[in-house]
Amino acid sequence: MREIEIAAGAGFLVPIAGEILRMPGLPEIPAAEHIDITDDGEITGLT
Repeated sequence: MREIEIAAGAGFLVPIAGEILRMPGLPEIPAAEHIDITDDGEITGLT
């Protein structure tokens, strides 16, 4: 085992063993909050 990381917010201890790729954290504001539909039915905020 290489090390142990503490994920305090989730209440986890994460053992890091060998070569692994870890997923990056999520953004503070989800992209879905920028998506909207206009009165004409046009979807905005997807780009």
